Amino acid sequence: MDRTTRRTGAAPSRAPGAAAPPRERAALHERAARVLETNWTGASTVPSRTLYPHQWSWDSAFVAVGLRHVSPLRAQLELETLFAAQWGDGRVPHIVFNPSVPLDAYFPSPDFWRSSTSGRAAGAPRAVQTSGIVQPPVHALAAWLVHRADPGLSRSRSFLARIHPKLAAWHRYLLHRRDLGGGGLAAVIHPWEQGMDNSPCWDAPLNRIAPAPARAFRRADLEHGAPDDRPTDLDYGRYVRLATDYRDRRYADGQGEFAVEDPSFNALLIASEHALARIACELGATGTARHDRAERLTAALVERLWDPATGMFFCRDLRVTDSHPTPRAPGHDTPRTTTRQTPPPALIPEYGVSGLIPLILPTLPRHVASGLLRTARGPRFGLGTAVRLVPSYDLTGPAFDPRRYWRGPAWFNTNWLIERGLRLHGEHAEAERLRTALLGTALDTAFAEYVDPYTGRGCGARGFAWSAALALDLLQERHEGGTWG
Repeated sequence: MDRTTRRTGAAPSRAPGAAAPPRERAALHERAARVLETNWTGASTVPSRTLYPHQWSWDSAFVAVGLRHVSPLRAQLELETLFAAQWGDGRVPHIVFNPSVPLDAYFPSPDFWRSSTSGRAAGAPRAVQTSGIVQPPVHALAAWLVHRADPGLSRSRSFLARIHPKLAAWHRYLLHRRDLGGGGLAAVIHPWEQGMDNSPCWDAPLNRIAPAPARAFRRADLEHGAPDDRPTDLDYGRYVRLATDYRDRRYADGQGEFAVEDPSFNALLIASEHALARIACELGATGTARHDRAERLTAALVERLWDPATGMFFCRDLRVTDSHPTPRAPGHDTPRTTTRQTPPPALIPEYGVSGLIPLILPTLPRHVASGLLRTARGPRFGLGTAVRLVPSYDLTGPAFDPRRYWRGPAWFNTNWLIERGLRLHGEHAEAERLRTALLGTALDTAFAEYVDPYTGRGCGARGFAWSAALALDLLQERHEGGTWG
């Protein structure tokens, strides 16, 4: 069947949203809260008891956003536990390992990363084992939303006062140590850092990487997920090679074969800069410098990653020579006239959902937001027409697969971000339709890890923590009007 004309076999079930009877809303709230309770370890939340038995960085940020509606105290502890494993150079590792979990339960395990030895020069903690790479910086945004859920509790525990310097160090690391392209944006040095691990956006830069031999690793993920839903062995071998080389360089930045500026990673950094400005004001300081920095980063994001000819943000491959600079975005609300039909050199011409996430930014130029909305509604993503939820990759692309990890399935966290972005830019009716679809899909799939974007059929793990947490957040009324509070 032609992917551009395929439709769901049935309309999405009615979600227990704002217009639903209180009993339905209460039932979904109870089920989502039960997932978070089941995945709670006493200090943090695992994404999945089977597939992901440790603490993951951006997962915990999304979990805290939803957990604040159940227990603001646990939401604060979620973030505090993660930041207790922060490295001396400011980085927040993408995994904090639970020492009670057997080494063979997950790969790469602590004995692969060797954080306390290989990471010593970068200030890795000695009391806990972690990975050495990072994940998207959603944390300041999460911290601000958690504070807003119960300001009295937050102030009595000095939550913001204690976590603020850690958040500032985290952003400092990204803005200085990871500005590998010299244009102000943070770069990722491994696909796992961006969070959308297996996206086709990484295929071109990964093709340069010689994979680690199959005998060098054992994939624990295949014991809990269907091989057709997971990354291929070839891709996994390349992931392992990049991580091994980074570890063997003692986690020094800037020397690896993979370095990419990603729109989603940087949009979340910018949103968190705005959140840090609000945190600074709450603590009695001025947030002006943070807001100014967020606006400069937004301008850099548009200048370096926006392609006006296609109406899309693309990833920039920093290991490819860019002989023709990216056209600067116009300073007014009128799009620049151009005859160019393909992205300039160094931009990776793959339409991943990462390129839509900048919709969350409050100072995104109007013509850019309008272009993104057209792209989201078009045949590549089918927002409001072809799909139940926004896919992770171009519906018309040759690499599209509705089930394989990040190569087409829809994810709850990216759709939650798009829903917030739609509200921010005044698209309330469309945001409400997406919210209803998200809640219905969460209920229908028992909070699946990800779903087929057309049918809503669940894939991956069930009882997935951020799916439950973000459903809890979506159940709340949107008094904020789509802003971040």
